[in-house]
Amino acid sequence: MTEALDQGLLLMALGMGTVFGFLSLLVGAMTLMSWLLAGDAAADAAATEPAGDAASLQAEGIDDPELISAIVAAVHRFRNERS
Repeated sequence: MTEALDQGLLLMALGMGTVFGFLSLLVGAMTLMSWLLAGDAAADAAATEPAGDAASLQAEGIDDPELISAIVAAVHRFRNERS
């Protein structure tokens, strides 16, 4: 009975080690890919940002001048803090 228990524990340790190794490899690959592609994602996000100016807000149907100026000022401040 102890031989079967020893084999079971060995098999369990081997299986858990294999899973741990594979997951570590997966985390490393994901980290490497996010590091390599970080510049591309920032460039894509900058290219797809909306204008955030008063004309585009008025085109969307926002007519309150105070609200428009507040939104434009917030977008301008946000973009300045990011760069």
